[in-house]
Amino acid sequence: MTEDLATEDPVTGDLFAPGSFFAALRGAAAADWQAYSRHAFLSQLADGSLPEAAFRYYLIQDYIFLINFARAYALGVYKAQTLSEMRHCQASVNALLETELSLHIAYCRDWGLEEAQVLASAEDPGNLAYTRYVLDRGLAGDFLDLMVALAPCVVGYAEIGHRLHADPASKRDGNPYWRWIETYGGEDYRALGRGAVALLQEAAERRLGRDPVASPRFAQLAAVFVQATRLEADFWQMGLDRG
Repeated sequence: MTEDLATEDPVTGDLFAPGSFFAALRGAAAADWQAYSRHAFLSQLADGSLPEAAFRYYLIQDYIFLINFARAYALGVYKAQTLSEMRHCQASVNALLETELSLHIAYCRDWGLEEAQVLASAEDPGNLAYTRYVLDRGLAGDFLDLMVALAPCVVGYAEIGHRLHADPASKRDGNPYWRWIETYGGEDYRALGRGAVALLQEAAERRLGRDPVASPRFAQLAAVFVQATRLEADFWQMGLDRG
């Protein structure tokens, strides 16, 4: 059974606005969104049963992913139509390169992974498929295509983190993954999710009109969102398969 999309928005705390662009995309991908946001990797993360080898592999691949994420946002600067869009993407590139990658390496060290080992690791085919798909959508399409392809990650992690952090069934004491849950369930990351939802809405209205969901182009964009969501689920599975 899929989630009721008329319930409270776990990222903004508001009800999904009828016809809002992100809600419509999420609705179009309902079954795939459920498979992604409720994946077994996350269930095991929440109860602390995830094999440590699976998490370490995920951490290594996520570092490689973040590098390509920075490339995608750099492409967003070029594809943007307005200064506000350019500044949003520039801020994301700066945050990734100047802060997030360093924090990620520090977190990897806590798990016994040294920077040289992480940097020397090969990119998993699943990681390659996902990141290159996002970049391809940005190169072949416009700014909106790129933001739609990025949305399942940016907004999805905010939703997942918020749900796991708020769920009383999530194990806190003695859970080696609780720090990860706190990071993505915290207000700082929720703010990033809210910003991504707002940017997506503005970008859609600028290019598709006041009712972007009614645009003939919506079906094509929804297909991009569905594919990116499936690749996100594959990213979790990639970790489980190596556990």
